[in-house]
Amino acid sequence: MKVLNLQCQHQHVFEGWFASEDDYQTQRAQELVACPLCGNHEISKMLSAPRLNLHTTRSEPVAEAPSDERALATVPTAAPAVTMPAEMQDAWMKMVQHVMAHTEDVGTQFADEARKMHYGETEERGIRGHVSVDETQALLEEGIHVMPLPLPEALKGPVH
Repeated sequence: MKVLNLQCQHQHVFEGWFASEDDYQTQRAQELVACPLCGNHEISKMLSAPRLNLHTTRSEPVAEAPSDERALATVPTAAPAVTMPAEMQDAWMKMVQHVMAHTEDVGTQFADEARKMHYGETEERGIRGHVSVDETQALLEEGIHVMPLPLPEALKGPVH
């Protein structure tokens, strides 16, 4: 099993698990590997440390570094540049999952349902669905507050 650190052309970082390097290359060539955040198929591998499971028959124990040294060794030198995108991606994914868990998917009837709620024809509730850019603009011009929320393909299925 190969666990790869991957990145899309929009700098979203994610992990992929593949049976082999050939499996990764085949899936990537068939555009089966996509960013879970934006759905982009232009994926590149990032550097990662391999995990080697080696059995050793040493008679003497391997000395561990003092805990302070281990902690220093794991601190990234460019923490803001490395951690901010991952933190932002995580926060965005949590926000999208929250919205999906607390709204009703009305699909292509979004504009009709939003208008009915706005004009008091039906009870207000949290909804999500699909509308064109023109329809979004028309809703905004009517004073109906809507917000586009691009969803990753992985989240368009049932909420877990």
